[in-house]
Amino acid sequence: MTAIPATSPGHSGGLPLTATIGALGVVYGDIGTSPLYALKEAVRAAAHGGPLTPEATLGVVSLILWALILIISLKYALLILRADNRGEGGIVALLALLHARNAEPGTWRIHLLVVGLVGAALLYGDGAITPAISVLSAIEGLKVDAPSLAPLVVPLTVVILIGLFLMQSKGTGFIGGIFGPVMLGWFVVLALLGIHGIVQSPAVLAAVSPLYAFEFLIHQDFHISFAILGAAFLAVTGGEAMYADMGHFGRIPIRLAWFAIALPALVLNYFGQAGLLIADPTAVDNPFYQLAPDWLHYPLVAFATVATVIASQAIISGVFSLTQQSIQLGFLPRMQIRHTTSHAMGQIYVPLVNWLLAAATLAAVLSFGTSDALAGAYGIAVSLLMAITTLLAALVALQWGYPPLLVVTVNGFFFIIDCIFFAANSTKLFEGGWFPLVLAAAVAFLMLTWRSGVKLVESARAKLRQPEEDLIETAVSRCHARLNGTAAFLASTPNGVPLALTQFVKHNHVLHQRVILVTVQISEVPRVPDADRAEIIEVIEGITRVILHYGFMQYPTISDGLSLACEQGKLPGIDLADITYYIGRETIIPSDKVAGMAVWRETVFAFLQRNAERSAAFFDVPTRQVVEFGTEIEI
Repeated sequence: MTAIPATSPGHSGGLPLTATIGALGVVYGDIGTSPLYALKEAVRAAAHGGPLTPEATLGVVSLILWALILIISLKYALLILRADNRGEGGIVALLALLHARNAEPGTWRIHLLVVGLVGAALLYGDGAITPAISVLSAIEGLKVDAPSLAPLVVPLTVVILIGLFLMQSKGTGFIGGIFGPVMLGWFVVLALLGIHGIVQSPAVLAAVSPLYAFEFLIHQDFHISFAILGAAFLAVTGGEAMYADMGHFGRIPIRLAWFAIALPALVLNYFGQAGLLIADPTAVDNPFYQLAPDWLHYPLVAFATVATVIASQAIISGVFSLTQQSIQLGFLPRMQIRHTTSHAMGQIYVPLVNWLLAAATLAAVLSFGTSDALAGAYGIAVSLLMAITTLLAALVALQWGYPPLLVVTVNGFFFIIDCIFFAANSTKLFEGGWFPLVLAAAVAFLMLTWRSGVKLVESARAKLRQPEEDLIETAVSRCHARLNGTAAFLASTPNGVPLALTQFVKHNHVLHQRVILVTVQISEVPRVPDADRAEIIEVIEGITRVILHYGFMQYPTISDGLSLACEQGKLPGIDLADITYYIGRETIIPSDKVAGMAVWRETVFAFLQRNAERSAAFFDVPTRQVVEFGTEIEI
């Protein structure tokens, strides 16, 4: 879901090796920095305040290994990556595949839509926590050699994160170009450190057997086993990026990067940390950094910081991409979206989301203060998102005609695993797990309120909108004159008369010689080819309806769409520089007299609508050619 593709969107393009290295930086930045804190938190949970035993260490590292194999390798890499929407992945792509966007109240699809939007909202909670815990855990390496530097950890983290969010408006092209090679180096370092630790205690390799994890968990008290499971889950957070970023790199490069580089390096490092802890249980405070020789600690802190900044950048860009997709499909109000480069559509910047995310991330750092404390907040949102993804992917498989017994067996097995991890993480609800859930609940509420409000407004518009026959009669017999030039009226639907046109004729009693009714429709496919962009319908001579089709991964630009239609010969005789665009601007009046949402929710919707990006700006209509008509709509 990131906005930093290594290749053009929708293609794995170029050499598979290039896309594979690019995927290392963007797709695996988050999970690649998990060794900084995952095993440390899990062995602490296993020790539960007492001395750390070799049996506990072997049980934990075995659990982490098999979590990586089952959840990431089997479920995501081999199963979930199959559920693509014409090459695109992610929760929004799944919702589009299931046609849940226009679900009617009372149907099973409306419940599906709510579940899907909750899943999408959980990514915002994840987006706030990931930069906080990643950068904090890297900077905490300073305390290994110099405990006196502990007071500097939070200020340094805040400075780095502020710099990261400030950088977003400049674009991430340069950083995107170095993501892959830097993370390749990071995984090499992970592997070398892991081998160093394994050499100290080769017996740790016995933990490859899942029996160590199983036997260790069943011999613990129930609450301790759940605490261990919740902490071990930190090792797989970030795995959902494999599916979300599929459209940017392709299925094959993502799988190749995982199985050939990321997975071996992570397994070696976790086993190396476990080997160190078997040899020296006192290293439990920070086994990752203590794997390295003393002289390497400070360079490793610097390298880890760079790696965590890359992981943070990837999740931030992913949130931007999710926001754009949600706006296109009508789940969020229009916002200002800037393209930070002219040659890659994926690189975007959403100012409002950037600073809201920055506020949430900095609040997490300042409130929790340490990666240990943040570990309680991390995992619960991701585990719930993974369960939702498994459920939606199962429904897609059924829709595609896979045998129900096979789907229920395979997806059901993984869904049970997801639910176990979610239950384990739920025990951390009051230790900070509430934080990402509150963020996600707020976003899901806004999404559902916006969607319901848009439906109410469209229903009100439909009652005010004249039928097309009235427009024809007006043009033929009621207009006193026809003005020179071309007028384009933006219409929310491809039928009836736009309210702006109705008002124009009502007040002026004239029409232009050439009238174009323009509607932008977002399809439930990632991209619509240029050949299918413009659909032309001649209403009568001089009045043309133009429907511009875009995919949910594309940016809908009216001027570009009309220009393309002219180039294709579909709109002959049109001078785009002389078009006057008439756009309706609506003021929403909440009312308890009209059936709909509760008035307080309608008030929230009215606030969102009032502060949404203007239609002219969002659709990139030339400013000097725009005339707006105001309308009050009661809902």
